[in-house]
Amino acid sequence: MRIPKKPVAFCLSIFSPDFPAPCSSRILRFSSGFPAKIKPIYAAGFNHSNSHCSKDHSAGTMLGDKASQSHLMANRNGGEEPRVWSSHEGGCKIDIGKQIFCNRSLNMRNIVAVGFDMDYTLAQYKPETFESLAYEGTIQKLVYDLGYPQELLAWTFDSKYMVRGLVVDKKRGNILKMDRHKYVKVAYHGFRGLSKEDKVGTYGNTLIRDSFDEPDYALIDTLFSLAEAYMFAQLVDFKDNNPGKVPEGVDYACMYKDVRAAVDLCHRDGTLKQMVAKDPKRYINEDTSIVPLFKMLRDSGRSTFLVTNSLWDYTNIVMNFLCASRTLDGSSTCNFDWLQYFDVVITGRFSFIQAQHTVQNLASSMKTTVPISLRLNPNLECFSILIMELLCPRLGEVGNTSPNVLSKGLNKSCRVFQGGNVAHLHKLLSIESSSQVLYVGDHIYGDILRSKKVLGWRTMLIVPELEREIELLWEFRDTRKRLRLLRNERDLVEDQIHHLTWSLKFERLCDDEKQKMTSALGELESQRDQVRLAHQQAQRECHQKFHKIWGQLMKTGYQNSRFAHQVERFACLYTSQVSNLSLYSPDKYYRPSEDFMPHEFHILPL
Repeated sequence: MRIPKKPVAFCLSIFSPDFPAPCSSRILRFSSGFPAKIKPIYAAGFNHSNSHCSKDHSAGTMLGDKASQSHLMANRNGGEEPRVWSSHEGGCKIDIGKQIFCNRSLNMRNIVAVGFDMDYTLAQYKPETFESLAYEGTIQKLVYDLGYPQELLAWTFDSKYMVRGLVVDKKRGNILKMDRHKYVKVAYHGFRGLSKEDKVGTYGNTLIRDSFDEPDYALIDTLFSLAEAYMFAQLVDFKDNNPGKVPEGVDYACMYKDVRAAVDLCHRDGTLKQMVAKDPKRYINEDTSIVPLFKMLRDSGRSTFLVTNSLWDYTNIVMNFLCASRTLDGSSTCNFDWLQYFDVVITGRFSFIQAQHTVQNLASSMKTTVPISLRLNPNLECFSILIMELLCPRLGEVGNTSPNVLSKGLNKSCRVFQGGNVAHLHKLLSIESSSQVLYVGDHIYGDILRSKKVLGWRTMLIVPELEREIELLWEFRDTRKRLRLLRNERDLVEDQIHHLTWSLKFERLCDDEKQKMTSALGELESQRDQVRLAHQQAQRECHQKFHKIWGQLMKTGYQNSRFAHQVERFACLYTSQVSNLSLYSPDKYYRPSEDFMPHEFHILPL
């Protein structure tokens, strides 16, 4: 997910799933030559009394096969158990909305380790609750912290209005959708649609083509960004309609900067995650196939790891919700059982740079274990280790960043770190080549592009919107066929018009021939206008069936959208949700479909 561009303090802890009772009065000391400092470590802004998890660890938990069985049987809709590939019922035909699509061939036999992002990858947030929560928090920051008018507090959020792949023009207050060639096809100023003439005049008639990149533009490439894009559109309309209520000198770019600052404040002070921690079920979708997926991957001999920007305390709560065993009343206890499904867990900031100086496995050098505070120097891709002494905080609560660890619990079943870098991760997992890693994430830039271009990892992009898009493609397949026929008919009529126009202009014709050609030309022009209107109307209807404003996610007109182009360039695989991996063999050879150039479509049978 997106990483805040500010220095952040992180903690590192190494421990195994074999934990003592979470609350202990034991003071942990680090056995080394460094001076110890007494300083409790907490995540900024978190309240230490908030948690959805029960602290009863004496009741016992369901491990191994029992945990997997509970997830297989506990379908959130009360329907059939998910047919994981490794189960007796697995290996069946997969619904197209659940399929994994391949851009570059990938043989899973060559994959040694599979890594996962957490937010919007393993944890699919509900836009109607989570994004609304983020929106409301951002509005309050704008009003109470940044001095915006109180009227903003009455605003509401439409979670379905914005889509991924859009581009925000900060200077002009416009929101754009473009094709893979970066031609603007749909544009809105706030919520007012721009005409074709306005689009061409602003973005088409320039001597040098715009790159549509930072700092003048912002990419809406994550689901986290949808609320801020919607809020920016609201502010643009508000400024245009109420010029006196916006302070002088505050332009569109300044408003976007303020929105981003307010969003960052919400994430930094922990208000969002406090609410999610209190009631994860309200904000996160349950997926009963995640645990069987982890088990299948590990049974196949592969290492698994989790890399997330969220800090340990929040990660523990979310992963407990996703993986925890359910009691008869549907509640769960907060524990560390989910760690059995991972070899390495890295929370907090993760560096994609191949650092020369890495954090070593400190467990091997400690006689007594202590949580270690780490600060990442923004100018150096390595860690500065501050050795500390602190009382163990209570576990399972947002705000408690470091678990209490006994030295007897240090084993290699799972190592958890707050902060890390890729060189250290490769060493922990015994990775000999970066192409042996498959990383699964939802952020085209933060997760996929960097892990692909910088590291050479194989990548799988999670596109939750894809399932509905595929359903609509199937439902309206006849409409799309009609569009192609209308386009072909339009091309044919226009060719005939051009031929007659040429003949009338350059050929020597008698009056009767000119009259006949002129009459035929008029009929063809009338036919062309009718076909053009029918084609435009059908195209508009098809566009609006996918999304009333922005149309199909992966298309802009007849071209792939910029978002689709990025998916094609940087994602080896893409699918609608991470648990779709559980429907395929862990040794599957994914092969892409054949590419076609335009000259091949009418020659090769499809």
